Parts: sequence; structure tokens; C-alpha cells
Amino acid sequence: MNAPLLQVNDLKKHFPIRGNFFGRSTSRVYAVDGVSFEIARSETLSLVGESGCGKSTVGRAILRLFDITAGQVVLDGQRIDDLSPDRLRRIRRRVQVVFQDPFSSLNPRLRVRDILAEPIRNFGLAKSATELESKVANLMDTVRLPRDALGRRPHEFSGGQRQRICIARALAAEPDLIVCDEAVSALDVSVKAQIINLLQDLQREFGLALLFISHDLAIVEHMTHRVAVMYLGKIVEMAPRYQIFASPRHPYTKALLSAVPVPDPTVRRTPIILKGDVPSPINPPSGCRFHTRCPYVFDRCRTEEPELRQSAEGQWAACHLDVLPDTPASAT
Repeated sequence: MNAPLLQVNDLKKHFPIRGNFFGRSTSRVYAVDGVSFEIARSETLSLVGESGCGKSTVGRAILRLFDITAGQVVLDGQRIDDLSPDRLRRIRRRVQVVFQDPFSSLNPRLRVRDILAEPIRNFGLAKSATELESKVANLMDTVRLPRDALGRRPHEFSGGQRQRICIARALAAEPDLIVCDEAVSALDVSVKAQIINLLQDLQREFGLALLFISHDLAIVEHMTHRVAVMYLGKIVEMAPRYQIFASPRHPYTKALLSAVPVPDPTVRRTPIILKGDVPSPINPPSGCRFHTRCPYVFDRCRTEEPELRQSAEGQWAACHLDVLPDTPASAT
């Protein structure tokens, strides 16, 4: 088998809480607490879960927007989590990002031409001004925007057009991996579909790997290869798309999927209502972190943390139950 493009091994990111006047504090937010996964070349892995589960923190850790607490991030066989700033800059071109809000992601003072030219200049990807201008114009063609818009500023575009500019800026660095952090959640439904189709076309054309961070499972089902489900800083299930949506093996995944709207009025789905709120990441529960809300909970769940283990071919789940009962009452 070919080596994966990206490997994340037991990644942890704990944020200290600001203490008293003297800055002393022993409390921490366990935002990400032992996450591992791989992404192959030309593959899309979707990271899903409720707000606050740590999925965006994982994306920012891979991008080295902050130092991690523990673990490893390996890009194409090279660890990047411990690189010095100078060495990191040499490989930063290979991992780019598209953020949620395209308006705040773009410098309002710059014209589109300068926004797209900046990464090309920074990474030395053009040998002349003529080549630079040609690359910028080609990027506009790639994301299906008119070339005569290069002289305009971000506020002159719609939200979908601005997100296309953000995608073009990411492509300008000629990356191997793009982290899409809720890249379509701020867009209208019809525009979401256009951006998703664009990302899929670009993946096929350039062989891109995508880490697609989202809470919208309907979109994830349409465009991903594999899905990793996060809850309170940990991955609770990971599997190919068809297995996750056809036969979820973790109670949390099952509850998430039950809440996805179905466009067919003849299909009725009963949502699973989880009791209580998500526990605080400052003081996560002992045992299984989901046991405080799980309808299938039993004594072992409260004391022993389940390992992420293979439950089917290519499917991994962190649950003490090998098979989920049809009804919660049958879990013993």
C-alpha cells in the first residue's frame, strides 16, 4: 500500500485557563485529547461532530497555527509538529486552508490580483512577472470567475464568489492537502452545492487531499470518502462513507444520523433525542465520555474508557457494545 500523505498520531491540544492575578492556574480545556487518523493522496476525510467537539482545533493543529500539547503530525513521512519556523515555512506551501467566513479571510484593502499573487511570490512559484500574471489569470479560470474581476476588491463579490477566491488563493500555493474548515456552512444552499462540486472537480484535476471539517452530514454524505466522528475531543467512530451512513456502530453517530433531514416525504425517520448537555471539556467524564448522554449506557461505560477498535472491515468504533441493540432498553 502507498504511504498516506498525512498521519496524525495521538494528537492532543490542551489550552490552559487563565488563572488569578498572578497567572496561576491548574485547569485546562481538553480540546483535543488523543486523535489519530490518516489521509491518503486524493482522498477526502470528513471530520464531523457537534460544535465544540474539537474538530476545528484538529485542523488548526495540522496547519501549525499553534503548538500542540502532545502527539505527532506527519506530512509525507516528515514530522511537521516540531519544525522550527524556518523549516516549517519550506513545507507550509503543501498544506493550505479555506476558512468558514470568506469575507474575514480576505484582506479588504487588496485587489483580487494581489490576493492571488501573494502566495505565488512568497513561495517563488513564478520566475517572471509575465508568468505570475498568467498563473493568477489561470486561477480565476480554475475557480470559474471572470478574469476581468481581478481588479476588484472582496466587498464587491457575493459570499460564494469570495469563497471561490479563497479556494483560488489556496490553490495558488500548489498544495497537496487543503483543510476546509466549515468552508460552506456560511453559504446559501444552492451556493453550497456549487462550491462542493467545485472542490470535487479540483480534487480530480489536481489530485488534492481534503480534510473537510463540517457539522452538515448531508453535505458530508455527498462528497467524502471516509468519515471520522468526534465527540468531546476524541474520535468515536471512523469508517468509509457508505458504512457510516448505512450501519453506524457508535451510539453518538447513530444519534447524529437520525437528526439528518430526509428530502423524501415518504421516508420517516425518528430522531434520537440525547438527554442533557455536552459535558465540559475542562472536566470530561470518566470512562466513556459519551456515557452521560448515551441511551445504551451500562456500568462498564462509567468506569472504563473504550478503545477505538475495528468493528467491521475498515470501520472503527470506540464503544463497549459490539452491536447496538434495536432499542436502548435491551442494552445490558
